Amino acid sequence: MVIDSINCYQLHIPFRVAFSHSSATRVKTDSLWVEIKSDSGLTGYGESCPREYVTGETMPGAIAWMVKHIDGLIESIHCLDDLFVFESTHRDDIDRNPAAWCALELALLDLLARHEKQTIESLTACPELSGSFRYSAVLGDADPEKFGAQAQRYSKLGFRDFKVKLSGDLDRDGKKLAALREVADDNISIRLDANNLWTEPDEAIEAIRALRMEGASLEEPLKPNQYQAMAETAARLGSRIILDESFLREQQFEELAGSPGIWAINLRISKMGGILRSLQIVKRARDFCIPVIIGAQVGETSLLTRAAHTVAEAARDLLQAQEGAFGTYLLSEDICDPVLMFGKEGLLRVPVRQKHAYGFGLRITERKYFEPC
Repeated sequence: MVIDSINCYQLHIPFRVAFSHSSATRVKTDSLWVEIKSDSGLTGYGESCPREYVTGETMPGAIAWMVKHIDGLIESIHCLDDLFVFESTHRDDIDRNPAAWCALELALLDLLARHEKQTIESLTACPELSGSFRYSAVLGDADPEKFGAQAQRYSKLGFRDFKVKLSGDLDRDGKKLAALREVADDNISIRLDANNLWTEPDEAIEAIRALRMEGASLEEPLKPNQYQAMAETAARLGSRIILDESFLREQQFEELAGSPGIWAINLRISKMGGILRSLQIVKRARDFCIPVIIGAQVGETSLLTRAAHTVAEAARDLLQAQEGAFGTYLLSEDICDPVLMFGKEGLLRVPVRQKHAYGFGLRITERKYFEPC
């Protein structure tokens, strides 16, 4: 295979409703989109969501990094082995720019699979997609009234697994949790996402106890990478700690080796640096018996949803929960066909044509939201 061109775009699709948590409020997508064409006329598509508060990447910085590597990729990538070599030789650089690399890697994998007339799963030696994927309801930091209305919609759809974004305001968060319990039955699971709200274990413990949520899984309660302090928080609350901003690369397993039973990893394709690096995380997590949550960035299109399916299928035995697949529940329009989004009970049944399609099997239907980089 010979690459003819690599083009990158910023993607801005308006949301139907604003989505907030303690680190940001968003009203539209803020994503990178990559299209790679071969000399035979095929096109591969990639997407990622650089977030400064997650990986330290800014949008201008991610674009600059991608542009710097375009000529080298055109010259060096002709098959999957070439992609593995590039990723290995640029490992440290990709560690610092995982979202920038993710968009490029997804587009390269999509193109290579289309060229070889294979699914992404076949290309990457992963299990083919089977059955359905069950998604969590994710509730942002809306005011209690709006929060309650959103929770009720999820409950009517039959969701039983909820992720709640905390604000740090105990009165506000308490009212949100009360609103959720009012509209849902007792047979639900709730995990809390603090988005690095607190500095010390005592602060986090006091807040969680005040909310009467001891024992609930707790995502990123402290500032990133405070592994010992988070382990203490977990022990005193009887909780499992979900690592997100504190787990970006494979080397960080070294921090978890002493107490693997208290951790889970929120594995988001964009922040991990694509599918291949995510699959390696799954392999190592299995060695440590650490469960994973296949997470998502706010505003993903169906392309990142589809990419996450490859990793979720490979991680079925470790899968604690799955997030994302909002489709046009959140986006005013998805640019992909088919649109991949959850339905009743949070289930996404993968279309038959998706299971057997070459590459990611998606067609791009709308280009008005693209802004050339």
